[in-house]
Amino acid sequence: MTPKPFSFQKILLAYYQCRIHKRKTINAIKFEINFESKLLQIKQELQNHTYEPERSIYFIITEPKSREIFAADFRDRIIHHLLVEYLEPIWNPKFIYHSYSCRKNKGAIKAIRDLKKIIRKLPAPCYYLQVDIRAFFTSLNKEILFNLIQNHIKNPEIIWLTKKIIFHNPTSNFSQKGPANLFDLLPSNKSLFNVPNNQGLPIGNLTSQFFANVYLNEVDQFVKHQLKIKYYFRYVDDMLILHQNPKQLRIWQKKINNFLNQRLKLELHPDKTVLQPISEGINFIGYILKPSHILVRNHTVKKFKDKLWQFNRKILTKNPEQPVRLWTPELCQEFEKILAVVNSYYGIFKHADTYHLRKHLYEKHFNILKLYLTPANKNFDYFVWIKEH
Repeated sequence: MTPKPFSFQKILLAYYQCRIHKRKTINAIKFEINFESKLLQIKQELQNHTYEPERSIYFIITEPKSREIFAADFRDRIIHHLLVEYLEPIWNPKFIYHSYSCRKNKGAIKAIRDLKKIIRKLPAPCYYLQVDIRAFFTSLNKEILFNLIQNHIKNPEIIWLTKKIIFHNPTSNFSQKGPANLFDLLPSNKSLFNVPNNQGLPIGNLTSQFFANVYLNEVDQFVKHQLKIKYYFRYVDDMLILHQNPKQLRIWQKKINNFLNQRLKLELHPDKTVLQPISEGINFIGYILKPSHILVRNHTVKKFKDKLWQFNRKILTKNPEQPVRLWTPELCQEFEKILAVVNSYYGIFKHADTYHLRKHLYEKHFNILKLYLTPANKNFDYFVWIKEH
């Protein structure tokens, strides 16, 4: 008997997973009102095959580069969690060890730690080739993706839901937010509005991130089992290969590009290829890795300094001469956001060799923030909020 994947218990679990870190958002709060009846409605729609995705929120982000985001409705995100929860146990054993992003215990920090261990034991001179895929999310072929998943799934209910999500076109039903001028910054090949209906996935959805790993697992398997490349890392569509012979790296680059063209209808970005000695530093997932140490990008440090300047301006405007003594709910909420941003950046910094940088930033750039935030330990790993003076 085929197991039923759309039980209320599984949908309830998906709901709890979906609202982690999102419970205070407007959509999550609205859904929480009578959420049991709403989950029962989802169950009925899934079982009857009447489910249709809701309107997405469409906006542009500019950091680290311009991208369009189609954020799924909270209700749809519950269903995304439900589907990924079913697919993960099937696909995780198929993924190679050194593929990262949208995998449990396989995030950016794990990738950096694994890469660090390897480059420190490689003999010098050694080189690295870094490539990424041109307009990956808008170029991905939906038919190929669906066939890859369908070939490994037996449950017809899951096949139906997978097809529904993959072939949904978010450009047909969306609400646009954000400054109009930002939309002009987006390259035409990076927009789902400019690709055929059988092409492209929306950035920002859990399913899109998971499907990216399924799709690119094909090239991972080619690299490891046919090209026999020992040191290969992939984070989404950012690929990194280490070898002592730069000529061999160029040969592999051509073979990988041919495979992408023929099997996945993708191509490597011709202007985003780096081949140089590891001693020059590998710019990977926000860090610069060298055999002896790890640094954070100058761009990241500059962005944080700008944030600190903005926070100090805001505080000085409210309290130019003395520290806050009466903490209103509005002020508390504002300082919670400031603390979250500061600790987020220091969370990035602490995984690199940046003790002196962390100390310098606190001493020279926190300014009036020192009245409210204090280092939690002598290593400046993170900060705690001082409410009383």
